[in-house]
Amino acid sequence: MAKPQSRARTVLEPLSHFDISDHSRTPFRSLALANVSDSQILIYVGTQSGSLLLLSTNPSNSDSQSVSDASEALPIPQIFSLLRSVSISDTSVDSIQVFGDIGKVLVLSGGFLFLFDLFLLHPVKRLSFLKGVSVFTRRLRSSEAESSNLSESLGDSSEQASTSQRLLQKLGGGIRSNGLKIKETEQQREGSHVFAVVMGKRLILIEIFLSNRVGKTEQDVDGTNVSYAILKELQCFDGVSVMVWLNDSIVVGTINGYSLISCVTGQSGVIFSLPDISSPPRLKLLSKEWNVLLLVDNVGVIVNENGQPVGGSIVFRRGSPDSIGEVSLYVVVVKDGKMELYHKKSGTCIQTITLGGEGVGGPCIVADEEDGNGKLLVVATPTKVICYRKLPPEEQIKDLLRKENFKEAISLVEELECEGEITKDMVSFVHAQVGFLLLFDLHFEEAVNHFLQSQTMQPSEIFPFIMRDPNRWSLLVPRNRYWGLHPPPAPLEDVVDAGLMDIQRAIFLRKAGVETPVDDDFLSNPPSRADLLESGIKSIIRYLEASREKELIPSVKEGVDTLLMYLYRALNRVDDMEKLASSTNSCIVEELETLLDDSGHLRTLAFLYASRGMSSKALAIWRILARNYSSGLWKDATSEGGSEFTNSTHILSGKEIAAAEASKILEESSDAELVLQHLGWIADVNQIFAVKILTSEEREIQLPPDEVIAAIDPTKVEIFQRYLQWLIEEQDCNDIQFHTLYALSLAKSTIEAFEAETTSQYHDAGRMEGKNVSDPSTNMIFQSSVRDRLQIFLQSSDLYDPEDVLDLIGGSELWLEKAILYRKLGQETLVLQILALKLEDSEAAEQYCADIGRPDAYMQLLDMYLDPHDGKEPMFKAAVRLLHNHGESLDPLQVLERLSSDMPLQLASETLLRMLRARLHHHRQGQIVHNLSRALDTDARLARLEERSRHVQINDESLCDSCHARLGTKLFAMYPDDTIVCYKCFRRLGESTSVSGRNFKRDVLVKPGWLVTR
Repeated sequence: MAKPQSRARTVLEPLSHFDISDHSRTPFRSLALANVSDSQILIYVGTQSGSLLLLSTNPSNSDSQSVSDASEALPIPQIFSLLRSVSISDTSVDSIQVFGDIGKVLVLSGGFLFLFDLFLLHPVKRLSFLKGVSVFTRRLRSSEAESSNLSESLGDSSEQASTSQRLLQKLGGGIRSNGLKIKETEQQREGSHVFAVVMGKRLILIEIFLSNRVGKTEQDVDGTNVSYAILKELQCFDGVSVMVWLNDSIVVGTINGYSLISCVTGQSGVIFSLPDISSPPRLKLLSKEWNVLLLVDNVGVIVNENGQPVGGSIVFRRGSPDSIGEVSLYVVVVKDGKMELYHKKSGTCIQTITLGGEGVGGPCIVADEEDGNGKLLVVATPTKVICYRKLPPEEQIKDLLRKENFKEAISLVEELECEGEITKDMVSFVHAQVGFLLLFDLHFEEAVNHFLQSQTMQPSEIFPFIMRDPNRWSLLVPRNRYWGLHPPPAPLEDVVDAGLMDIQRAIFLRKAGVETPVDDDFLSNPPSRADLLESGIKSIIRYLEASREKELIPSVKEGVDTLLMYLYRALNRVDDMEKLASSTNSCIVEELETLLDDSGHLRTLAFLYASRGMSSKALAIWRILARNYSSGLWKDATSEGGSEFTNSTHILSGKEIAAAEASKILEESSDAELVLQHLGWIADVNQIFAVKILTSEEREIQLPPDEVIAAIDPTKVEIFQRYLQWLIEEQDCNDIQFHTLYALSLAKSTIEAFEAETTSQYHDAGRMEGKNVSDPSTNMIFQSSVRDRLQIFLQSSDLYDPEDVLDLIGGSELWLEKAILYRKLGQETLVLQILALKLEDSEAAEQYCADIGRPDAYMQLLDMYLDPHDGKEPMFKAAVRLLHNHGESLDPLQVLERLSSDMPLQLASETLLRMLRARLHHHRQGQIVHNLSRALDTDARLARLEERSRHVQINDESLCDSCHARLGTKLFAMYPDDTIVCYKCFRRLGESTSVSGRNFKRDVLVKPGWLVTR
């Protein structure tokens, strides 16, 4: 911004004036304003000689003055008209109050109150019952809820009437005085106002209202058909010179200070006292906030209706003012031919207007509309009356913007929004306007700050600054010129060039002594074109990045993302380009692919293709970058001086980056042809990426297994095995072909690994280390060895063909794998031979016998231990272990028959002795169990016989336990729980369920006598 910010601005502009030197040569004493309609304003001027002048003006037909420097006095159109002049008395007109609702004007002159109609057409009426009035004021109410209704609070007793009230009763026929109805004539109130008058030490509250009488008189015809009611008389202070009545509080001022009187209770209190030497007291009702301003010398103190200070004080620069007014947010004071506007909250002087210099010849008077939201103000000097109009908020803001007082303009906007004078949309509008002005002033960062605060500005309004018209988005740009304070949008280069020309011109003018609006920082240190362009592009980038978070229509989204990529490219911000291209975006590929291809930003172009669904083009670029990395984007700057190993490492890393990005695309693709087309070169770079592509769960439709298996390079065994493992274990594939392929592949790899391990025992470890260098990435595909995976798969799967696998490993030393396969084929003998003789795993052999579950299996294993064949020595320790663990399951005779005579007796004697003892123990235990069983059977038979031979005596008194009928000679049945029922109930209950509900088939009854006692 060009200049330091100033608080001064234009709020009021002159509307009209009236020179009264030809009509009255006496000074003015009082002034009042009445806004009759939008097309007419009435101004009442009271003179020192006792005359009342009525002026009229039409604000709607006035030619608006252009906003200019507030300190200059401009010619004002003379559109005031003098309607009439009325002489009231020989003394001065001290005060004028307008009662607009009832169309009356009340004037104080010579201690009397005079009543006029608004246009001074009817004869004046003096309120003769009021004499010696020093000051009067009308009551203003902020709302009905916050103030009392004095008319309703009056009593109905005539004994409460004062002397003045009785006098009023005698003078006014049909008048209600203090609630008393003097005549029976009916009255109807059309409108009312309450005012207070001070007479000596008495404060009288009076209500004035229009009345329509049933029997009208000539007094009704002349337009003064008013009635009065004295509502209350209160005790007041002596020497009251000013008074304001707000709601229920009356504030009065004397030379001693300011006091507060309640119109309801009559109680009074001192607000604060004035010093002995001070200016006369002045009061001003601030009706916008419903507060009162109290003047103490040149300081204005604002209090509420309770006399409590609110906000800060206002210090008037020119001393105690002659008169005080109010317009919207401002307090207006006049003094020494100057009118000043002060902000109510900050106390800052906003505007100063010259009324006529120091020689105006006397004090000035100011009057306002007194409704808080008035826009008109009237000032009376000794020779003229001037009407001012508050500028609309838009004009005030535009005035500040023209002066490039941007901070002051924003402060005003925020202030007006808080006061409710402008909308949020207008605030956004001003922020956008300030942003464009700052942009053309080359303050790009500040401009964007204001753009971001505007809720209504469209991102498309920035497009013309990035790309020249015509372009794809030209029709999206709104033709919004705002207030026409800035030039039309132009490409950023043109804006910078124009700004630099202005700076050069300003430097030349500054040397010639001419002030210019160009920023002083630019003049002292002119920026370069490159720096300005970079700053402008960075700022616009920041705005577009913020705009991406907003809800935009698709076409604008496309423009934002595409032009953002243009700007990233202009600053060569590769990371941001790739971040934007790889994220969800709306870039137009056709607008960017040529630009990115020509500039060599192939990675960004690949990301862009992928994000826009052009997977084939993206993969083609990644393939090119992986193949030609050394001359591509990631070329290592230090590779020329590095070693060969270092260069190879960098190239491999770059290839892996390309392969990784390509694999991300293929992991989501369901296009089998596309995936298999690029699988080969990715596998050459990193087999882990290839595995991730084939086993991805992100694609909607999985790839056909047959095509994948056919496409996998036979040399990439790890990829082949991992894909089959994923197909079988994670996809639950039950195809015998795939299970067999997996088993054969694992078996083949296991044989090769076993042979390599065997061969390594006969070669130098160092030489083999050099031969076994391979891509470490292949070792990360599986966490376990190939042999472990083969053994686990052979045991867990039942769908492969074991014979095919046996044919492959038949000539190898993979005995455990053979044992698993033979077990699948059910060849128990071969399994035992491998476990016992080849692997010499006694524990596994015994466990296999336990799994078979036949005693002859242990005997077969014992035979193998004792006669291993093939020239091997008998395995006596294994045989003894077998006899020790499972000798109880073997026949001792068969064992003794099979024991070799060469077996040392001391090895088997203890085992054979224990086996024989156990055999004898088992035989004797069997005999005991057999005899116990026979005893139990005998006892049971005896108990059953006793139970069946039991006698039951039935007499004439015996009853059925179910139906309670007498049994007599009837057939009956008895259950094991001793319940007796008749035959009929027995047929109904059945044999197994008694009367008690017990089912003897499910709940067996055992009596103590039935147990074996022997």
